[in-house]
Amino acid sequence: MFYTRKWCSSIVIVATQVQMLNVKIYRGVFLLALAVFVPRAAEALDNGLALTPTMGWLHWERFMCNTDCDKDPNNCISERLFMQMADVMVKEGWKEAGYEYVCIDDCWPSHQRDAQGRLQADPKRFPGGIKKLADYVHSKGLKLGIYADVGEKTCAGYPGSLGYYEIDAQTFADWGVDLLKFDGCYMGWKLLGEGYVNMSKALNKTGASILYSCEWPLYEWPFRQPNYTAIRETCNHWRNYADVYDSWNSVKSILDWTSSHQDIIVPSAGPGGWNDPDMLLQNRHIIAISQDPLGKQGYCTVKVASFEVWERPLFKNQLAIAVLNKQEIGGPRDFSISVAPGWKFCSPLCNVTQILPQYKEIGVQTPKSNLAVSVNPSGTALLTVTQISKDFNQLPWQNMPVKRMGL
Repeated sequence: MFYTRKWCSSIVIVATQVQMLNVKIYRGVFLLALAVFVPRAAEALDNGLALTPTMGWLHWERFMCNTDCDKDPNNCISERLFMQMADVMVKEGWKEAGYEYVCIDDCWPSHQRDAQGRLQADPKRFPGGIKKLADYVHSKGLKLGIYADVGEKTCAGYPGSLGYYEIDAQTFADWGVDLLKFDGCYMGWKLLGEGYVNMSKALNKTGASILYSCEWPLYEWPFRQPNYTAIRETCNHWRNYADVYDSWNSVKSILDWTSSHQDIIVPSAGPGGWNDPDMLLQNRHIIAISQDPLGKQGYCTVKVASFEVWERPLFKNQLAIAVLNKQEIGGPRDFSISVAPGWKFCSPLCNVTQILPQYKEIGVQTPKSNLAVSVNPSGTALLTVTQISKDFNQLPWQNMPVKRMGL
């Protein structure tokens, strides 16, 4: 998630790093991109959740599968870690910014189910059990996410949910869990869809409000193009690509994959179901774009001279335009906003606000304005454009390939 979800789903630009309990967390930009004229998204999973992209924290990128609490008590996967993280999310402003989920990844359970076939937390690292942890997280005004796997085992070798979907779903509901990240290890790829659908049904059967985060397309892409209509009907968000690492190359790889597959993945995104790029941010203006109620995912519209332009239509006749400088050497470079396809809808007038690199009101512009942004190497300029007295329902992205010039 950042989640990155993670996320949020799709343009991610790293700006600065912050420390949370020695966790390196990227502040990123997410422009969840979608063109106005692309086909209507399939019906979303009908559980009333994820009407905007999910925001929260997941332990994996920093803590991975560290279970040695004797040697490393401050960084091991334990109830202490997640209680501390809930405290930090409140104290350092993440909750106020809109983050609501504290999410456990792999390596939390005991290696054995209990006598009733239920998953159980490792008794040494989670002595109070998951219910106690959920109660603590809820007392902070936050929600708890947990991890399980569609197959026989989790990716780290702990008990999977295959054959136990209804039992595990009810166990999570009884504990007060609010989100399930459902991984795809140790499962034949031809059976992935059936497994994810069965867990979705099991979660709904509990009557609890449990947001369902799937890894379905991530594990099916190596074999065939996933069915995103079925995925959207089953899951609240889904991973398409590899884990994010603490590096710019990792972020670039997610961007590149997203732009090269956007015609396939963008139409599926919208309220109730989202592509998940696995990231995190705190800037309130960027979060407002991520959480925009129109629910249209962003689109890469131009690649030119080591620049990329991503555009996203927003609520109330607004458009977000992000300009990414992919050059990693030299100084700032200027980019003319008139190159962005959406700029032609600044007609007869529009008001422009710069979000990145620094917030400022640029003011009223016309289609002929000579407006340029200066973008640092590996940096991003982010603008919002508000139309003044013009029909906003026509943006030039239907069936339009990415515009490439001077590459």
